[in-house]
Amino acid sequence: MSALLESLAAGFCGNDERRERLDAALRTGLPGARNEAWKYTSLRQLERRTFSAAPLQAPSIDAALLAGIPSPRLVFVNGRPCTTHSDLTGLDAGVQVRTVSAVKDQEPEALRFLDRRFERADEVFAQLNAALADEGVLVQVAEGIVSEVPLHLVFVSATDSTDHAWHHRHLVELRRGASLGLVEHHLQAGDNAHFDNTLVHVHLAQDAVLAHARVQAGSARATSLLRTDAVLARDAQYRRIDLELGAALSRHELNVRLEGDNAHVTANGVLLGNGRRHIDTRLGIEHIARDTSAELVWRGVATNRSRVVFHGGIHIRAGADGTDANLSNKNLLLSADAEIDTQPTLVIDAEEVKAAHGATVGQLDDNALFYLRSRGLPAEQARAMLSAAFCHEPLSAVAADLTGTLTRHLDQALQQAGMA
Repeated sequence: MSALLESLAAGFCGNDERRERLDAALRTGLPGARNEAWKYTSLRQLERRTFSAAPLQAPSIDAALLAGIPSPRLVFVNGRPCTTHSDLTGLDAGVQVRTVSAVKDQEPEALRFLDRRFERADEVFAQLNAALADEGVLVQVAEGIVSEVPLHLVFVSATDSTDHAWHHRHLVELRRGASLGLVEHHLQAGDNAHFDNTLVHVHLAQDAVLAHARVQAGSARATSLLRTDAVLARDAQYRRIDLELGAALSRHELNVRLEGDNAHVTANGVLLGNGRRHIDTRLGIEHIARDTSAELVWRGVATNRSRVVFHGGIHIRAGADGTDANLSNKNLLLSADAEIDTQPTLVIDAEEVKAAHGATVGQLDDNALFYLRSRGLPAEQARAMLSAAFCHEPLSAVAADLTGTLTRHLDQALQQAGMA
């Protein structure tokens, strides 16, 4: 057993069913290079590290870190709810926000989503989450409720003397005709080398609309593993943006099943690699019903000695006639020591569909650079301006009230990376 798995197992506290899930994960072990889903992301360094379970009490943080995040907001620090900085005032009626720890004793039937099992060899971290997750958020919007105020979920990693691990399990559920704006902020308060393993379930009923933005700007020494499983019913819409701006190792698996006719997903993102960061994003979009659609726009940038990995998978199943699916993944390689691996895949088992995918890896356009230099801009400023414009393109997926927050975080990260 690796040091990582041994240290995570040492923090186990659960029933016999959870013990079975943990034992299954330990038998499976960490995926290696022969596992196709992990081919480009080595866990050799991570498997030698050890972590201890985060304390039950959230440590204190400077309130200034949250100054730009309005209410309603729910704040976690080192994996634990922080009542001091949370503020759910202004939450629309019909929008219910609760923590797993608050629900488990009062309404255990609400946590049935925790019972899902994971069996594949590449799902070991989902297996670990199923065994070890003891905290998370339940966001539930009642039928017909159109929320006008975005909800902010804030996850802060705070520096202390120990490398901690936490495992979150979240549920975002919108009933028929409901609408919500949701923003996740993953921030750092100091240089923390933590390990977080999160699994999110998104359930959108008929005609539901979810605008979901996520900013991952954690510590440059942290390890962040995320899996999002979304299911869309008839006429549901899921509009999502992910900004991967932090962590030493970050991996996100976004799986979306369009199970209802006319369901639509827009999933855009920016992968910003600098220093020695390793970023891995995998999309798995399944078109199951008729007349579903997907728009996927992803931009990657790698500089210094960073590595960016992207897998864009689209599967149009038999009977999903009328599907319209488009994937664009363009990447800028700004350093000879950086690396970008991109793998778009398209499997079509239906007839009468429209589908396209494209991926490129290149450098900044010489003609564009020449144009800006001829207007008097220094070389570094010209390169920074072009890089910033390249990264901003995916932000159009969500409404203007969320775009401002995303733009601010992206511009700050670009400036810190010397690209703006």
